[in-house]
Amino acid sequence: MSTVLAVAVFVVAYVFIATEKIPKMVAALVGAGVVLAFGVTGSEDAFYSHDTGIDWDVVFLLLGMMIIVGVLRRTGVFEYVAIWAAKRAKGSPLRIMVLLVLITAVASAFLDNVTTVLLIAPVTLLVCDRLDIKPTPFLIAEVLASNIGGAATLIGDPPNIIIGSRAGLSFNDFLLNMTPIVAIELVAFTLALRWVFRGSFAVDPARVADVMRLNEREAIRDRGLLVKCGVVLLAVFAGFVGHSLFHIEPSVVALLGAGVLVLISRAEPKDFLAGVEWETLLFFAGLFVMIGALVKTGVIGDLAKLAADATGGNALLAVMLILVVSTVLSGVIDNIPYVATMSPLVLALTQDIPDPGHSEALWWSLALGADFGGNMTAIGASANVVMLGIAARSGSPISFWEFTRKGAQVTLLTVLIAAPYLWLRYFVFGW
Repeated sequence: MSTVLAVAVFVVAYVFIATEKIPKMVAALVGAGVVLAFGVTGSEDAFYSHDTGIDWDVVFLLLGMMIIVGVLRRTGVFEYVAIWAAKRAKGSPLRIMVLLVLITAVASAFLDNVTTVLLIAPVTLLVCDRLDIKPTPFLIAEVLASNIGGAATLIGDPPNIIIGSRAGLSFNDFLLNMTPIVAIELVAFTLALRWVFRGSFAVDPARVADVMRLNEREAIRDRGLLVKCGVVLLAVFAGFVGHSLFHIEPSVVALLGAGVLVLISRAEPKDFLAGVEWETLLFFAGLFVMIGALVKTGVIGDLAKLAADATGGNALLAVMLILVVSTVLSGVIDNIPYVATMSPLVLALTQDIPDPGHSEALWWSLALGADFGGNMTAIGASANVVMLGIAARSGSPISFWEFTRKGAQVTLLTVLIAAPYLWLRYFVFGW
């Protein structure tokens, strides 16, 4: 009975989120309330469990970075970067999109992709405002790029951290195995931008001329505050990169950075709290509780186990099946709880495959499927949800299906490239 109720609540909430009949935050919170009220999951599971509860690390990482971005916005640096990018691209919307996509993807490899999205979105909105073009295609392209770029390293995407911990894979292992395919995917995605976002690059030449006459240096309003923000951000980024060495979680680093920046900037609460996406944070909380109910009742585990059992000990079949299943399921549910559930099953599968290269390929197929599958729908990855929240607050809302139409195309492209890469590298050439 609990299993049926958990699935039913999730499906109904998902339908409301997809159709946008009610705000997605309301759908998620009501769904979470139902599974809690009927005892499918309890407060202990929802609020304290690492496996089935709200991922507070994600919530507080977002909160800390939102506060930092709120203070940073007061310096005018986003306007500076926006004008700089538009002028370097000669006002061409397509070239601007390519430039912002490449910046986002590279940054996401070294920061987590949610942080990158929080930093790049304000710049994008300002560029589009200056050129009087619709920001929606640019925001979608950037979040897709962040999920692709984040797959390159151990720290770029939360699922990779889980996989690295379970499989004993190092930062260098990810660099050697994931970065080459991510570079290929990024080239393919960049070339596909003109097709995926066709019809989005018309611009008034008069607006371009106006932008080219602007002096980006005049956009900086508070140089002293900018220096303070720069120092804090460098410290925060260093904490993100070295969190495994310092044994401090990124969420703690972000909160410490936010606290220090608020203290030294003497910012008023109304200034830095205004930039916090409270609806996004509450949506995440509700979504985590509903997915936790699916994990607790064994639904996600059963689905993953069925997929694993279907391979019959064939390593190549197992790799391809994990890639496809991970892509699909990570598009439907958030890829973090999916990977947390699937990784023990992949670990069990690797123990039955004698060839170490073939067994390691299972982990890379899980990582590629989860990271790229996160692009498939608007709730497939944390960065997607954050970007939709920013877009809504800026007055340029992105619908579930508008995102999913573009995301599904890019997901298909990336998986079609990833499949032969896995086959050639680990089964044909055995690199």
